[in-house]
Amino acid sequence: MSFDPRRRLVALPILVAWLLAACGSAATSSAPPAAVEPSVAPSATPAAYPADLTDDEGTAVVIPAEPERIVSLTPATTEILFALGAGDRVVATDEASDTPTEAAGLPDVSTFDAVDVEAIVGAGADLVLAGGLGFTPPDAIARLRDLGIPVLVIYAPSVEGVYDDISLIGEATGTQDVASELVTSMRTEMDAIAATMAEGEHPRTFYEVGYTDATGQIFAPAESSFVAEMVTLAGGDVITTGDPASYELPLETLIEADPEKIVLGVNPFYMPTPEGVAARPGWDVMTAVKEGAIVPVQDTEITRPGPRLPIGLRNLAAAIRPDVPLPSAP
Repeated sequence: MSFDPRRRLVALPILVAWLLAACGSAATSSAPPAAVEPSVAPSATPAAYPADLTDDEGTAVVIPAEPERIVSLTPATTEILFALGAGDRVVATDEASDTPTEAAGLPDVSTFDAVDVEAIVGAGADLVLAGGLGFTPPDAIARLRDLGIPVLVIYAPSVEGVYDDISLIGEATGTQDVASELVTSMRTEMDAIAATMAEGEHPRTFYEVGYTDATGQIFAPAESSFVAEMVTLAGGDVITTGDPASYELPLETLIEADPEKIVLGVNPFYMPTPEGVAARPGWDVMTAVKEGAIVPVQDTEITRPGPRLPIGLRNLAAAIRPDVPLPSAP
């Protein structure tokens, strides 16, 4: 089974659990999709209402008044809304929105493969934030728009795209000043970490997206993907699948790349251990395995395109190059 990169957008811990379970394992991770640039960059419209915005699919969206009942259909947009101070206006989310705690208790109106349009209408939604690249089914988006509900489709293919989307959501919700401050803070911290890690040696690094015990399938960052960018910013010479649309990596290719560092993206649905990795058939010939350079990290902050990315980048950098002192956190 291959990963569908459209579904690797934001709710990946649950997504990959389903995908890999279908392959015979409960392993999962939260890796982002292959980088596909939005056809139109998010707009920079002043905050006055009605707000004429352009989402990440290039669709013009008019928001007639400041939204008071918002539905978020991705974990990343849920985190962004709460970080912008609009959390008290969020009335429903998708089932993978687990942060912050207040969001986890909200009604779920979206699952991996379906959106409850009637529940969204019943919640009185006056703004819906959906996931791009097909993460939110396009037919559900079309139905909501046909019913007169503004829908912004959000998809960040890069760290810069995350900043753009925070700004766009700020414009949509009338929190653009807070959004600007958040982006500045995130950019400052992440740029400082990246500048520090740019110096010195960059170990060949394999970030494990997932692994299927039953078949030995390996899932790695797609070429030019969001997670590949994070590994690079964190000071690693990232090992990818070589394909922008695939997350599958043959064992032979990984052995040939010979990672010097293996980083395991751990989340509640996927909890590999260094000992388990070292015991996998054929893995003992890799430098990272022979030298015991296998490090688990908390995956969600690294691969979910939201306000906790600086925490993720800091942890990832510490895992890849623990000998390098990092700049102080703000």
